[in-house]
Amino acid sequence: MKELISNAEFGGERPLYNRCGLRLENVTIHAGESALKETADIDAVGCRFEGKYPFWCCEGFTLRDCLFTEGARAALWYSKDLLMEDTLVEAPKMFREMSGLKLRRVRIPNALETLWSCKDIDLEDVSADKGDYIFMHSSGIRIRNFRLNGNYSFQYCRDVEIRDSVLNTKDAFWETENVTVYDSVINGEYLGWYSRGLHLVNCRIAGTQPLCYAEGLVLENCSFEPDADLAFEYSAVQADVRGAVTSVKNPRTGRIVADSYGEIILDDNIKAPADCQILVRNA
Repeated sequence: MKELISNAEFGGERPLYNRCGLRLENVTIHAGESALKETADIDAVGCRFEGKYPFWCCEGFTLRDCLFTEGARAALWYSKDLLMEDTLVEAPKMFREMSGLKLRRVRIPNALETLWSCKDIDLEDVSADKGDYIFMHSSGIRIRNFRLNGNYSFQYCRDVEIRDSVLNTKDAFWETENVTVYDSVINGEYLGWYSRGLHLVNCRIAGTQPLCYAEGLVLENCSFEPDADLAFEYSAVQADVRGAVTSVKNPRTGRIVADSYGEIILDDNIKAPADCQILVRNA
């Protein structure tokens, strides 16, 4: 049986330091630092977190219907085994060096530099705004119904699966490895540069110069918006594109099939083996 703390307020430094087996209900953590540092087996329901670094070095905790205000910056670092549901996270720089994160119906309106160097991440029905550099250096990511507004996302990530999402993000998936995106919309310039094993299935792609310098790039039943021009430069690619491609530039090797092309650019700068087949469907 967990110790119950309800309708209480705490402030200052480390008021609940190194406690285990707590259930917090309608508790407010005011300005201060490290309120629940080095804790384990914590449930928090309907709680408000205002101070910095409340959950550092924690193990096994559940947060439901909570609020992290802007003052609770860097709230969850160096911890593992988190379930967060129905929570509003206004604080920036959340979730660093963590493992075993499960987020459900979470809103993160200030997602700057969030989810860095984490592993074993499971998100569903999550939205993130101002999410520049979100997911940097993270791995083992599973996502469904994610709404992202923020640039430079998923850089240096490994082993990622994304479904049914809308990603408004420039420079996404740079230098990633083993990423698959299903049934999603990706809006942003310079998508997937220097990626290895990027696989897009039933996706809609917008933004200039997508999918360049990529190795092991695969597209299945994808479509390009008119501004997705100068695609596939120096990439090794197998692509099935439905509809038109505004322009293709110097793909290095592989096979591209589309319904039509506005322009195919093959110039003296193309790189060996320079043998990519660029085909019109049913021609």
